Amino acid sequence: MSDECPCDHDGEASGPVRPSLFDDDRAELQRRDIAKLLATAGGLTGLASLAAPLAGLQQVFQRTYTGPIYGESIPLVDGEGNRITPDRLEEGEQLTVFPEPRPGIGDAPTLLVRFPETEYGGGTELAYTVDGYAAYSKICTHAGCTVSDREGETLVCPCHYGKFDPTNGAAVTGGPPPRPLPQLPITLASEGHLIATGDFDGHVGAGGE
Repeated sequence: MSDECPCDHDGEASGPVRPSLFDDDRAELQRRDIAKLLATAGGLTGLASLAAPLAGLQQVFQRTYTGPIYGESIPLVDGEGNRITPDRLEEGEQLTVFPEPRPGIGDAPTLLVRFPETEYGGGTELAYTVDGYAAYSKICTHAGCTVSDREGETLVCPCHYGKFDPTNGAAVTGGPPPRPLPQLPITLASEGHLIATGDFDGHVGAGGE
């Protein structure tokens, strides 16, 4: 039996070489760096996937008014194009209406409300109301979102929580809106449906005086 040790040509042991502790640490750090990079990339991908829906949400709520759209004797219609008769709403109810012919869901959406005539305060132009009906722009005067929520009798914009009183000319009662919702003059046509007698009495949407 040979007494020679299993050495290589340089006289060093030729058995399996164990990596140093430092090599293990560096490898672990590299693995962690790669994991962080992948996680970051995944997060960015997730944010990118959310960007489109968020942009779509903004487009859904924000409107650009291109009026005048309402005018003398223009009928008010609902989302199905049906004209509005005086028995359509009970007192305390509301409905989103549009001018006929309806130019599109994004053009001149209008809040039609009905209250007892005695509940309307000084901010409401009573000459613009009929049979307890009053109509206001549905576009918030703060950032142009649609005023689509309600708390009791108060109209609420969901974007920044602007609040309006429909029994007092849609006056601002809370939040950042700088002015009331413009009122639309309406009356009852001889055929028995609601019509506008002109356009909104103020600037629609954000901006304006």
